[in-house]
Amino acid sequence: MGSSLTCSGVVWALLSLLCAAASCVGFFMPYWLLGTQMDKPVSFGTFRRCSYPVRDEERQITVMLEQCGRYASFHGIPSLEWRICTVVTGVGCGLLLLVALTALMGCCISDLISRTIGRVAGGIQFVGGLLIGSGCALYPLGWDSEEVQQTCNNSSDQFKLGSCQIGWAYYCTGASAAAAMLLCTWLSCFAGKKQKQYPY
Repeated sequence: MGSSLTCSGVVWALLSLLCAAASCVGFFMPYWLLGTQMDKPVSFGTFRRCSYPVRDEERQITVMLEQCGRYASFHGIPSLEWRICTVVTGVGCGLLLLVALTALMGCCISDLISRTIGRVAGGIQFVGGLLIGSGCALYPLGWDSEEVQQTCNNSSDQFKLGSCQIGWAYYCTGASAAAAMLLCTWLSCFAGKKQKQYPY
């Protein structure tokens, strides 16, 4: 059992895993947009939210329930742009994860990753990073939804934060996508060893 990766390929495999993990964590965490509502901290992801208003029937008032959860349905996501962002970013994360796991297997299995396969994997990473980047670019288009405006002091709009701020998960997702597109794609060109020429 030998490696099918060069030294650059091992770095590529580890960096691919790091980028895939960071983008998946950032995508799943509901800390893309931070604000307050009824003096409670509120945060949004693409398909998750922390702290939301519920009606207390006993006291006949609206209170903030301080817990995180997914929206009840895909159509429950506050805006069409966020729905598209969820799908696009999710597919991109899936592609990065697929390549990262393949690259890691290349560390242990000989003849798994050739120069050509390494370059194809790099192309897939580029597409994955591009999809995640597109999702990050689409996300601010949903800031004009009613839910976001309630959290951002009714002063948010598309590409305008109002009283809200961008959270760490958004930066984490975007940075890992950029690293996958630039560094991982470049390193993948040197990842695989040349195939042995057999006499038959």
